Amino acid sequence: MSAVSDPMELGAPWGPARPEPSPTRFHRVHGANIRVDPSGTRATRVESFAHGVCFSREPLAPGQIFLVEIEEKELGWCGHLRLGLTALDPASLAPVPEFSLPDLVSLGHTWVFAITRHHNRVPREGRPAAEAAVPSRPPALLVEPYLCIEQFRIPRDRLVGRSRPGLYSHLLDQLYELNVLPPTARRSRLGVLFCPRPDGTADMHIVINGEDMGPSARGLPAAQPLYAVVDVFASTKSVRLVQLEYGLPSLQTLCRLVIQRSVVHRLAIDGLHLPKGLKDFCKYE
Repeated sequence: MSAVSDPMELGAPWGPARPEPSPTRFHRVHGANIRVDPSGTRATRVESFAHGVCFSREPLAPGQIFLVEIEEKELGWCGHLRLGLTALDPASLAPVPEFSLPDLVSLGHTWVFAITRHHNRVPREGRPAAEAAVPSRPPALLVEPYLCIEQFRIPRDRLVGRSRPGLYSHLLDQLYELNVLPPTARRSRLGVLFCPRPDGTADMHIVINGEDMGPSARGLPAAQPLYAVVDVFASTKSVRLVQLEYGLPSLQTLCRLVIQRSVVHRLAIDGLHLPKGLKDFCKYE
């Protein structure tokens, strides 16, 4: 039986024997046009369309997703966010290349894909390419709370973005959940992670709005530190990091799930007798 069809067979990647990874942050080294906020969680390209390459502050752990949400777009440019992994130490890059594609990739040990309406997939051994190219619809959060990627379980709770509350927000949220909206739209959430294989290599996976796109690259050196690469390119102007809870969900998260199940749509949350901070957490996150 495959791991995806039976999540109970998956080994829990986080637990007492393996501490939960630290919160993700952007590296102090980045493209010349990038400004990172003091928290290290938001990266904005302040001019032009290039010099927007960013990295994770620390190498990723196996199965740890580096998840960003598109916060701002800029009209007038062609092209969108680029995402991937590198075995190069960002601190050794002086200067940071202007583009992730092809400049950074040409340095070697780097795997980056442009995020488009199309899915970047590599067929598994023995499977036709056509089968690998057909994405499957993710189940609803309350039906299956984990996204299963090879031997790892990723909490679905924050993998899908949410529109700002408004007259049609409940319709937009359904489109995000079904991954119907373009992955380059505002509020889309895009992530990258790697999964080690028995032969000592790793597969890189890209996750778009809660859907695993399948292996985007194979043969990565699993024994080397692998940093996330985010190129805030062209029409993508600003992204922010989204943190996941890999172990047991927090009380705040559990409260949010109960509240969300109890209302028709998010506009009704304003009428509840709850602290404003919890209301905003339920509406936006």
